[in-house]
Amino acid sequence: MSDERILDGITSPEDLKCLGRGELQQLAEEIRDTLIHTVSKTGGHLAPNLGVVELTLGLYRALQFPADKIVWDVGHQSYVHKLITGRRERFDTLRQFGGLCGFLKKSESPYDSFDTGHASNSLSLALGLAEARDAVDGDENVVAVIGDGSLTGGMAFEALNHIGHLGTHVIVILNDNEMSISENVGALSNYLGRVRLDPRYNRLRDDVESALSRTRIGAAMVAAGEAAKESFKQLIVPGMLFEELGLKYVGPIDGHDVEKVQSAVTMATRTDGPILIHVVTRKGQGYSHAEERPAAFHGLGPFSVETGAVNGSGGPISYTAAFSQALISEAHNDDRIVAITAAMPTGTGLDTFASDFPDRFYDVGIAEQHALGLAAGMAAGGRLPVVAIYSTFMQRAYDQVIEDIALQDLHVVLCLDRAGLVGEDGPTHHGVFDMTFLRSVPNLMIMAPADEAELVSMLHTALQADGPVAIRYPRGKGRGVAIPAVPEVLEAGTAEVRRVGTDVAFMAFGRMVGVAEEASELLVQDGVSASVVNMRWVKPLDIAAVSAAAASHRLLVTIEENTGQGGAGSAVLEVLADLGVQMPVLRLSIPDCFVTHGAMDKLLAEVGLTPEGVRDAVVGRLLDTNDLSTIFKDEANDAASSRRRTR
Repeated sequence: MSDERILDGITSPEDLKCLGRGELQQLAEEIRDTLIHTVSKTGGHLAPNLGVVELTLGLYRALQFPADKIVWDVGHQSYVHKLITGRRERFDTLRQFGGLCGFLKKSESPYDSFDTGHASNSLSLALGLAEARDAVDGDENVVAVIGDGSLTGGMAFEALNHIGHLGTHVIVILNDNEMSISENVGALSNYLGRVRLDPRYNRLRDDVESALSRTRIGAAMVAAGEAAKESFKQLIVPGMLFEELGLKYVGPIDGHDVEKVQSAVTMATRTDGPILIHVVTRKGQGYSHAEERPAAFHGLGPFSVETGAVNGSGGPISYTAAFSQALISEAHNDDRIVAITAAMPTGTGLDTFASDFPDRFYDVGIAEQHALGLAAGMAAGGRLPVVAIYSTFMQRAYDQVIEDIALQDLHVVLCLDRAGLVGEDGPTHHGVFDMTFLRSVPNLMIMAPADEAELVSMLHTALQADGPVAIRYPRGKGRGVAIPAVPEVLEAGTAEVRRVGTDVAFMAFGRMVGVAEEASELLVQDGVSASVVNMRWVKPLDIAAVSAAAASHRLLVTIEENTGQGGAGSAVLEVLADLGVQMPVLRLSIPDCFVTHGAMDKLLAEVGLTPEGVRDAVVGRLLDTNDLSTIFKDEANDAASSRRRTR
């Protein structure tokens, strides 16, 4: 094998078409090596990408770029795509601030047809692109690549139904690796498993029609009518589910054979109407640690290539782990408690609950709407459901929050993990809208813990409450606060004063309480005395705390890790308006934009939610309102004015 890397000469998919079989095998090895060593430094989605190396090469050899369009569902398996579409030299910037996004992004490359990040939408997007093509008599191919996990989402089936109804020429690649993030669940997964594992299906696929007409059984069935014939076909022919929906079915084929993938896709480009190619791959292919633990290597931080161990796993317990341990403890004391998630048992910490209480745990697949509908039904039947879903994915079930849970005033506990900024996964995964979209829902109470210990008490409080309750908490490590042996029941709508000052009052929510406390220490150096109020409750808001702070301070500062539009700061303004109180209010929040990806410290600095950024914002506001002359000491005033001029 030559020392020169083939990958270094790949600048576009066209460069793949001149490679022979041996060169393609070498290229696949080079891509896997690049994936493993890059993600070991940057973190990211490793196992999904290792599983689609040959699939991507075969697919791109069969298509014509840039005319043809590909929509990758979710996009967490797009690293191979990035490497062969001109981004190899920047690949070491993956998921870094200012670097390549970990998902597809139109602004990065003309080869990225759509910004992606959430599951189950690729078929709808592809159909839309194909219909737009047909409207102007275009001839480009439109391909959707969707995993069997994403196919459990209801939106995917809605799109399949419409594709079959319209008969539009769309190519669907079903990447069947038996995994979404954790192991797939449900009847669809079982169906695909039968197709994968029984070799008789492949042999019978092409000749079942003629066999029916030649055999005694077949003749009898034909005489019995078309319905019986179709029923028999459904028993023995793979893909009949898709055929019945109106898509031609091909497969299953080996997704780790470049030439087989290329041949199938080439055939599909010459076929009228919609066609589905069922490709079987192995998540984590080519790296033993990822093959053995595909769920752990789905998405992870920097790790050791040799051992597979994730770096920096020490330190304080994470919010997710604190929630997990607390829920298990609560479940031991209350057998009504059941836990529900949507294909995220590991990410939400419910995998340990599932081990301890397998009969009280439900993983519904990538089906957030169903998760909340299921919870509503269980609550109506006397169970106590705790639904753990990432904040960004809870957006997909908003109707169920309103119609099925809040309208019925059912006791369901919604636990929104990854609330706030999440770092390297970027704008599709930042959970910065939940306060806004949940705050307007009647009957629903919302809490935000300042630390991991308070999260434990909030879960206990939510389980003791009546009606629906949401708790939103961030990704990552806690603050190192000791978990209480006996959790506290927090009084609804009651805040906690953590620091008493006279000039500025911070009304802080969630993780921003710690930032406000540090900012108040910095303001001491400027001669500014600041109170810090841990608001705890987004809804009901502590009206008395807001009123008291307004009466005894010159400036109110709200600080939240949520968009400023309709968030907690807006709630404080509403209270002041209702009370008829006029005073300066500085709202610090996520700005009205989609925040990029990068390390948390860089993102928080970018949006001004670090202690230093908060201190500077407060000083700037005091300067603008001419309050410095009465608040600052002379020397502090000079220093602050200097900082203001140089920012």
